[in-house]
Amino acid sequence: MNSAALGWLFFRTLRWAAWISFVWFSLYFLYDRRPHFNQYGALQRTAEIFLFGASVGAVLLGLLELMMRDWAGLARPRALRDWFGPAKKS
Repeated sequence: MNSAALGWLFFRTLRWAAWISFVWFSLYFLYDRRPHFNQYGALQRTAEIFLFGASVGAVLLGLLELMMRDWAGLARPRALRDWFGPAKKS
C-alpha cells in the first residue's frame, strides 16, 4: 500500500469520526440543553465548537479525502451505482 492510499484511509477514518462525534453531541445537546447555555441564553463556547466545528471539520476532511483518493490513483465510484449489489434474476 502506498502512502497516498494510506493518507486516503486516514482522512476517511477522521471524516467518519467527525460525523459520529457531531451526531453524538447533537443528540446529547437535544437530551440536556441546560448546561450548554449561559445565564444570558447564549451558547457556551464549547457547545459552539462541537456543533459547528465538528460538522465543518467533517466537510473539510471529506474534501481532503477526495484529494488523497485522486493522488493515490484510486478509481472513483460510478455515479448512481447499485448500493445493494446486482438484482437477483428470477
